[in-house]
Amino acid sequence: MKYYFAPMEGITGYTYRNVHHEFFPGIDKYFTPFLTPGTKKLMTPKELRDILPENNKGYNLVPQILTNQAQDFIRLAKELREYGYEEINLNLGCPSGTVTAKKKGSGFLEFPTQLQKFLTEIFENLDMKISIKTRIGKDEPEEFTELLKIYNQFPLEELIVHPRIQRDYYKNEPRMEQFEEAVERSKNSLCYNGDLFTKARCEEFFEKYSTIEKVMLGRGLLINPALVEQVKTGALLEKETVKAFHDRLCEVYTEVMSGDKNVLFKMKELWFYMGNLFIDNQKYLKKIKKSQNLKEYQAVIEEMFQVCPLEVKGMNDER
Repeated sequence: MKYYFAPMEGITGYTYRNVHHEFFPGIDKYFTPFLTPGTKKLMTPKELRDILPENNKGYNLVPQILTNQAQDFIRLAKELREYGYEEINLNLGCPSGTVTAKKKGSGFLEFPTQLQKFLTEIFENLDMKISIKTRIGKDEPEEFTELLKIYNQFPLEELIVHPRIQRDYYKNEPRMEQFEEAVERSKNSLCYNGDLFTKARCEEFFEKYSTIEKVMLGRGLLINPALVEQVKTGALLEKETVKAFHDRLCEVYTEVMSGDKNVLFKMKELWFYMGNLFIDNQKYLKKIKKSQNLKEYQAVIEEMFQVCPLEVKGMNDER
């Protein structure tokens, strides 16, 4: 089984990826938060820093592009190849309203004729591995039948399927009927993405879909950064490891960012997910949210790690 780490805008940049890989090696592919090329500028300075090879040593990184303009995709892909990248991922999954209103991400799925033309153009002009991360439709799951026919016309490196429609966002259960349609009819190699939050859920998926050899984990890894290691070895998550990972991440953010405010923003965003690791955490998560400086924040963290037990049942054993 191959394990991929899904991108999360604002969280899984190179700093996070480096520290995660340091503590929890075993991810087969990390994906960058989406890059949005424009006609005048291919990458912002922040996006450039995120893909620089010197900032991403020791692991396999795939840049992800968000656009509905074939020429912008082609120009950025060629630029990324100059930096040594051989695979590019197209984002057809982002459900954000600000993205889909521009007919990008999962918003592009509403226009299958334009999507087919887009894919034809990029495959005719690029000699690179191209993968797609897709939802199953914009408004209705039945849209996936036509989308799959389009994807089958192209030699994708892989098709990563998140079986929700755009308006589901991350609510409701994944629509596994459509994923099973992909298992039956896809001519491209498949990767599954969606709600694999625990070891038990992963094992349940592996048993039911034994022919699938790749999964992408996102929110599950942000909650429990050791999830892949647990699935592979059965090892239980230790509080000391979580603390060491947290402290190293905070330390590195402090080194590369200016001022407590910016570091706190990053750490508070992460606790929206990682807070689920702890029992009786609400008092401490509120204090984290209200922290005004790193000294105050660190004091709350130290107390929480001392007082709150890990949610072992939720993270290690049960759904």
